[in-house]
Amino acid sequence: MKNVPTATASGKDLQLAVFPTLTEALDYAAQGQTGFNYYNGRGDLTAVLPYSELRNKARALARRLQGLGRGARVALVAHTHPDFMVVFYACQYAALVPVPLPAAIHLGGHEAYVRHLRQMVADCKAAAAFAPDDFISLLREAVVGLPVEVTGTLADLEALPDRGELPEPPRVDELAYLQYTSGSTRFPRGTMITQASVMHNLEAIFNHGFRLTQEDRFFSWLPYYHDMGLVGIVLGCMATQRSVDFLGSREFAMRPRLWLKLMSQNRATISFSPPFGYALAARRITPKDTEALDLSAWRVAGVGAEMIHPEWLEAFAEALKPAGFRPNAFLPSYGMAECALAVSFATVGGGVQIDSVDGDLLSDTAEARPYVEGSPTRRKDFVNCGPPLPGFTVEVRGEDGRVLPERRVGRIHLHSPSVMNGYYNAPEYTAEVLTEDRWLNTGDLGYYVDGVLFLTGRAKDLLIVNGRNIWPQDLESLAEQQPEVRPTDASAFSVPGADGTEVAVLVVQVRETDPRQQADLADRLHEAVSQEFGIRCLIELVPPHTLPRTSSGKLSRSGTRKDFLSRHDDERIREATHQRFLVSDGSRAPVAA
Repeated sequence: MKNVPTATASGKDLQLAVFPTLTEALDYAAQGQTGFNYYNGRGDLTAVLPYSELRNKARALARRLQGLGRGARVALVAHTHPDFMVVFYACQYAALVPVPLPAAIHLGGHEAYVRHLRQMVADCKAAAAFAPDDFISLLREAVVGLPVEVTGTLADLEALPDRGELPEPPRVDELAYLQYTSGSTRFPRGTMITQASVMHNLEAIFNHGFRLTQEDRFFSWLPYYHDMGLVGIVLGCMATQRSVDFLGSREFAMRPRLWLKLMSQNRATISFSPPFGYALAARRITPKDTEALDLSAWRVAGVGAEMIHPEWLEAFAEALKPAGFRPNAFLPSYGMAECALAVSFATVGGGVQIDSVDGDLLSDTAEARPYVEGSPTRRKDFVNCGPPLPGFTVEVRGEDGRVLPERRVGRIHLHSPSVMNGYYNAPEYTAEVLTEDRWLNTGDLGYYVDGVLFLTGRAKDLLIVNGRNIWPQDLESLAEQQPEVRPTDASAFSVPGADGTEVAVLVVQVRETDPRQQADLADRLHEAVSQEFGIRCLIELVPPHTLPRTSSGKLSRSGTRKDFLSRHDDERIREATHQRFLVSDGSRAPVAA
């Protein structure tokens, strides 16, 4: 019998995540006609999981898992598969704490992936571990020697003895899940999110962020182990009774056009992506492809998870204009796993709103003064991420901890019921970012204008060269403007120089192997950096697939810096500052040019 996707309309009154806990949300969603739908890389619908069926399967499995003990952690390899949903929600009904783990073998290879899994399973002290069939051998390898009571697939867990009646439902102050951060700046930490925190965030997102309607249908290729995919889609769409059409992250990366084809086919109205997803799709789409697409139903094209590059979104909108895509569908947002998911949203239907500031003044004084057209100074654009969601108090503070006036860049601090309890098993890291009265130091930099937030970057990523503040994404953007360099193929950071000052470094992935062409690219990069910032930059060219990524696919600047320093000692860096560029295979000592 051919699979038929779940309906767009639930048939029940729309409830915007107004429930105290996730189990109560699923109890209500199960009364309707909506649910989760799974597509493969050929665009075939391979599985359908209505919320009614999900509830029944989750409750049945919960009776078998409850023997682990209330509050026990259950590690779940978060592959895009209906089995993950069953185990995750079974944990909710059994009052256990699910811990989604990355399902991304390609990031670092087999050994690195198994080591990564092992670190997380050990860190969260998991009592049980689950993986779908495709990942179970890797998970079994990862847990060898760890005190994990049960490791298996859904079938293995369903074979456990039925322990009868379910325990008391989860309380609002109990943990709903542990969400590991992507680890772009250090080893990932598990954020402890309670039922109350996640439900508070979901209600704010879907009511005030999306302005959700009964006619909305979601499409997602986001990984389940990333906060945007887990909280925004896996939890949020269930808590608002929305149907979701899923495509695996790997299938999206290989065939980004399939995202758009299925969006068109199913008349999806909401889909989110980090900026690189839009850039990838824009690069792959052809005029012939757009002839077969109708994206006129797409009313919210969410953007978040990393710094937003307006030019990438412009390229996507231009390429998809013939298919009915409207640029005002773009919805920038700002958030993090430490407060479940979202902090702020721009206005639905408003598109990408830019604030152009004097880049030179910003670098010298951290003041985001409006750019004057025709001025000889450098122009710097930032994206409006909207006002904080209801229930959030957000302050921009200086180094002395005082709240800064508008248009002054500082660290973003926030207070909200959505904020985590802390990092699991890591009180020292918790103390670094969370005060006793639950103010969170996000580590992000930004500024306010008329009550809306503009994000400028991560404090740890900021380069200070010759006394000037330089954002790494600015250097990376200069590289990406070169025809040989693709989006996210450049990484910028700084290293200590010979005299103790910081030296800017730009590592660029290139496919060109001709030394003359490489030299030409390096010369253009030196010229662009010099003209834009008045500094000299050390440039290293590396092969494709060299730059490290986090489990969610983000560029890891700290990882790139670590790899760079492993290839160069202080003497080598000192010599390299006087050379045009370095060429490296990404592992051994580079060749000077």
